[in-house]
Amino acid sequence: MTQSSMAQFASQAYRGAAVAVPPLRAVIMLLNGAVSYLQKCLQAQEARRFEEAHGHLTRATAILRGLSLHLDPARGGAVADRLFETYNALILAALRAYGRPHMRENFRRIIDSLLDLRQSWEAVDAAARSARSPIDSANRR
Repeated sequence: MTQSSMAQFASQAYRGAAVAVPPLRAVIMLLNGAVSYLQKCLQAQEARRFEEAHGHLTRATAILRGLSLHLDPARGGAVADRLFETYNALILAALRAYGRPHMRENFRRIIDSLLDLRQSWEAVDAAARSARSPIDSANRR
């Protein structure tokens, strides 16, 4: 997969999820996808299916790249900047860990970081839904 097609894949994944579900849920779903692809990469690598492992790694990093490229620093300010740095650090960590002797431990840390990030987005989503809930119920009366 070329750099251009990876960027296109990442952009399509983000747009596809964003159209079908609310943006916060899309981010959570995409983080779940990145975790899933990293787990599949690790399993394939350990089974010595290297081409398959590389494909999973490529998809995981494309999702993270898509998330980082769709941040709006004008609206998100320092939070958007920090998320951009975080997503890119996770991409680099995954690429550096791939095929190395301590890949399992490094991928576990990367996956744990993604799960922590997902949990944070889930908390933001829950807070946003509960903040909307009283307004929505008042409008229905």
